Amino acid sequence: MRSRSIFAIGLVAFICAAAATAMVVLYLQKTARLAAAGPLLTPVVVSSADLSFGQTLDASKLKIAMFPRESVPKGAVSVIDSLVGQTTKVFLAQDEPVLVSKLSSIGGGLSLMIAPTMRAVSIKVDKVSGVSGFVIPGDRVDVIAVVDRSTTTKETLAKTILQNIEVLAAGAQTESKGNEPITAQSVTLLVDAESAEKLALAQNEGKLQLSLRNPNDTEVAEETPGLTTKSLLKGPKEKDEEPPPQRAAVSSKPAPKPEPPKPVIKQDTLTIFRGTDVKKEKPAMDTKPAAKDTLNKPAVKDTLTKPSGE
Repeated sequence: MRSRSIFAIGLVAFICAAAATAMVVLYLQKTARLAAAGPLLTPVVVSSADLSFGQTLDASKLKIAMFPRESVPKGAVSVIDSLVGQTTKVFLAQDEPVLVSKLSSIGGGLSLMIAPTMRAVSIKVDKVSGVSGFVIPGDRVDVIAVVDRSTTTKETLAKTILQNIEVLAAGAQTESKGNEPITAQSVTLLVDAESAEKLALAQNEGKLQLSLRNPNDTEVAEETPGLTTKSLLKGPKEKDEEPPPQRAAVSSKPAPKPEPPKPVIKQDTLTIFRGTDVKKEKPAMDTKPAAKDTLNKPAVKDTLTKPSGE
């Protein structure tokens, strides 16, 4: 009886050990198969070529790529048909996952990147005026207008018309690829309505030059009157030329002749002797002008007497 109990216990222990060994073997085999097969993969829709903003997606521009499940970006899509007909809002590189946040079902492309009350204006640039292609989307620039005024003042004027302006796109790109320069014939700037008018007028009247800013420099400098050719070539100690004195206006009418002086009429004094009395009086004059030969003669002659002693 005792031997039977020991045998039963040993048999149960053997069965448990065999079962545990089998489970370990199965687990190791499964792990080995998983390691050989690699990580679990999930299908993700990516772009089959570089796509600029504003392009409408179709099946030829999309493809499926397998991504590790833990590496699938948020907003990725696994079915191509769910993205057909939508519009890209940004630049997409080849084999880049097409995320929902980079698409628009209403279309528009660049217009979706413009804030309310703002405007997107494109200006012509070349290799020099575009800072050798180093002006890329997201940068901030100043705009300098160079206007030739030779027809009026015979000089050229350079003036900063806009400061701290955001670059929306360079050419057809709205996103930069690292820090690589972009060769473009135009740059799109984000401005308000009034600044859009300034850009249009300056581009029509002259040439525009971009000045690249440090992204941390947001200070707007005081407005300057601009620089002309004359002030550029003027020496540091040279003073501004004073305008020539203006001549007084000369009248064509002859100057009036001076009036002749009025004649001074001298009046004689009469001395009257009456006995021992001596009296001096002025002779009475006629109210009417007298002749020249009688002007200074006394009116009364018979009153003139001689001294009594003669």
